[in-house]
Amino acid sequence: MNILIINAGSSSLKASLFSAKKEPILLSNVHIDGIGKDRCKYTFKSSEKNVGLYEKIPNHSTGTKFALELFLKFNAISKLSEIKAVGHRVVHGGEKYTKAIKIDEKVIKTIEKLCNLAPLHNPVNLEAIKASRKHIPKAKHIAIFDTSFHQTMPEKAYLYGLPYKLYKNEGIRRYGFHGTNHKYVIERTLKLLKTKKAKIVSCHLGNGSSITASIDGKSVDTSMGFTPLEGVIMGTRSGTLDPAITFHLQQNLKMKAKDVDRLLNHESGLLGLSEVSSDMREINEKGKKGDKQARLAMEILSYQIAKYCGAYAVAMKGLDAITFTGGLGEKAFYIRQQVVDYLEFLGFKLDKKKNESPRKSGFVEEEISPKRSKKRIFIIEANEAIQMIKEVSTLL
Repeated sequence: MNILIINAGSSSLKASLFSAKKEPILLSNVHIDGIGKDRCKYTFKSSEKNVGLYEKIPNHSTGTKFALELFLKFNAISKLSEIKAVGHRVVHGGEKYTKAIKIDEKVIKTIEKLCNLAPLHNPVNLEAIKASRKHIPKAKHIAIFDTSFHQTMPEKAYLYGLPYKLYKNEGIRRYGFHGTNHKYVIERTLKLLKTKKAKIVSCHLGNGSSITASIDGKSVDTSMGFTPLEGVIMGTRSGTLDPAITFHLQQNLKMKAKDVDRLLNHESGLLGLSEVSSDMREINEKGKKGDKQARLAMEILSYQIAKYCGAYAVAMKGLDAITFTGGLGEKAFYIRQQVVDYLEFLGFKLDKKKNESPRKSGFVEEEISPKRSKKRIFIIEANEAIQMIKEVSTLL
């Protein structure tokens, strides 16, 4: 049976085609990056083909159709009806969904209602869902929610200091995100530690970043909150700030709510602080040339990540391992070094050579702490597709 996994990001789309037997086998995948821009790069990879070209793809509906056409064009499948199930990543599921669920009109309406809580993601998740349901109508379509992994958090971790009725009536609480990948890398970290019991902090770092504390494989706290805006600074997102700043912007600078929303979600974070880019590679290059703001943006990010790690060590009454994942977490060795420098007093230390060595192409799962270190540090490549296919297969 062929299962397709679709992961729609704010400006990207990943579509991975698996043959689902006892163990899932990746047949081919499509990665489209830069959706909505004038120049959009796409890649198709299989055992027989490796193609990388450019195309103008205006939205995720078009991107989903384009990805399906590539599977046909390069003979990954002969017809779309060979795909029997499609797993979709959905960022925000609220409290309602704690595990994968078959998509119907009721589920779609719930995801739509939650769009205002994840404005960069839920709308594009829905575009991909609707397009794939249109083009593969006979397949079973299943939603896997980023928020579901964090449903094990206790009340003391997910409640805000607001009137309790706002939680009961409006669902205002910490939900957490990136749960699919946090769950995956935490399970892999436990295997590398050769135990089922450990206190782990997973650092998912990319254009969107979140830090999660886990005990024995279960999430107990996480940095993102009611929406994916809270937490450490990100590519264009501000991360946590004093809520009164929004009042100041509206009252003193006469900004409308939509303008404040755009500022905090699209014009802040690494982009706003560095005034260079939201891309850490470009910021690092500027920093190496002496750009003070670029260096400051990097220092602030590292400082904030380390603060969360330290806070979670207190919350869990201990910390056995830290795992870095996500594009920035896997590649930016200089950020990992700055983070761990803050945490040396907890016993964490990097093997400098391992940390700075270029990662080999393909699957990455590597320890970068010194041999025989009691406090372990890992890099584990993000692989939401594998975790998603596990959950789809379980539901089926």
